Amino acid sequence: MDVILAIGVSILFVIISIFQLFLALGFPLGDYAMGGFYRVLPLPMRVVSVANALILLVMAVTFLTYTNVLTGFAFLPVHLLAWLFTLFLAVNTLANFASKSAKEKKVMTPLSGLAFILCLAILLM
Repeated sequence: MDVILAIGVSILFVIISIFQLFLALGFPLGDYAMGGFYRVLPLPMRVVSVANALILLVMAVTFLTYTNVLTGFAFLPVHLLAWLFTLFLAVNTLANFASKSAKEKKVMTPLSGLAFILCLAILLM
C-alpha cells in the first residue's frame, strides 16, 4: 500500500513541478502561486519557481526511495528528508489556506493538503 501511495504522491509532485516550470517560463498562472501577487511572475520569482520545481522532484525521489520503488538513491538520508518534507507540506498547506489569492487557496490548498496526507500515511505505515 505504501508503494501505491508513494507513486501517487510522486505523480502529484511531478505535476506541481511542471506547474512551477510553467510559472518560470512566464505563463500567466501567478494567481495560483506565491500569494497570487503577480499574474506573470517577475524574473526573481521565476528563479524561485525553478528551485521549487527541483525541490518537488527531490521530494518525489525521496518518497519513492523511502518505499523502495527506487534504489539508486540509498545514499540520501531518506527517513529524515521524508519527515522534513512532510512537515513542510503541513506548513505549506496552512500557508496556502491563509493566502489572499482566492485561486491559490482553492487550488493549491487541497493539493498540498493531499500531498501532506499521503506523505504522512506513508511515514506512519
